[in-house]
Amino acid sequence: MSNERLRSALLARNMTVQALAEAIEVNPKTVERWITQGKVPYRRHQYATAAVLKVDVTTLWEDARTVDTATDLTKAEIATVYPHRHTVPSGLWRELYGRAKRNLDVLVYSGLFLSEDPLFHDLLKAKVAAGVQVRILLGDPGCEAVRQRGLDEGHQIMDGKIRNALVLYRPLMKSHPEIGFRLHDSTLYNSIYRADDEMLVNPHVYGIGAYMAPVMHLRRLSDGGLFETYANSIDHTWGNARQVTADDVASITGA
Repeated sequence: MSNERLRSALLARNMTVQALAEAIEVNPKTVERWITQGKVPYRRHQYATAAVLKVDVTTLWEDARTVDTATDLTKAEIATVYPHRHTVPSGLWRELYGRAKRNLDVLVYSGLFLSEDPLFHDLLKAKVAAGVQVRILLGDPGCEAVRQRGLDEGHQIMDGKIRNALVLYRPLMKSHPEIGFRLHDSTLYNSIYRADDEMLVNPHVYGIGAYMAPVMHLRRLSDGGLFETYANSIDHTWGNARQVTADDVASITGA
């Protein structure tokens, strides 16, 4: 029996089978079988598909796990919730990134507190030397999303904070070009700090700075979907971001 809900979800997002297959990194023929033959994908592909199509996984596959089970799995992925970012133990950021063996990602507008930490710089150097993929995503200081986020936080200096971070990262860009730095113009709803199968998610809340907003510490489970949702947003933002150029830094430093 065909899966008309999946077909309808694709049409609603104006997305082709090919585009979905590329987004979740499977063969287009596999997606076709999900639709025309009603084949049920692996759990990781179910959640990845639901995230791309922006629907609940149980909307697409009734014979997936029940809503209660999916909810339990989601809860199990939440290790801790902190009421504010400033209540997160000061060493947790470096501890989490220190455990990274494959991926180390930072998705923020400025993340100034990290760029100001010389121990974090040393950690980045050590990680790329060990073969870890490091990606640092900062907001493009000239874009509308950055301007609006500054207004949402009650100030107009977000672009200046990003430029400050770029200046602080400049030595790393020169000495370790294997560290990936990109600028994005996305509207961020969360700052995300990922190390392999762990991440800290800091939601953006209207009217307050990120340091006052909550933080969730997540750990990936094989059948969970919450971690994957945020991990996918990092990948999508990275794919649409641009490289930091020498001109970006020169325009700030005058060098």
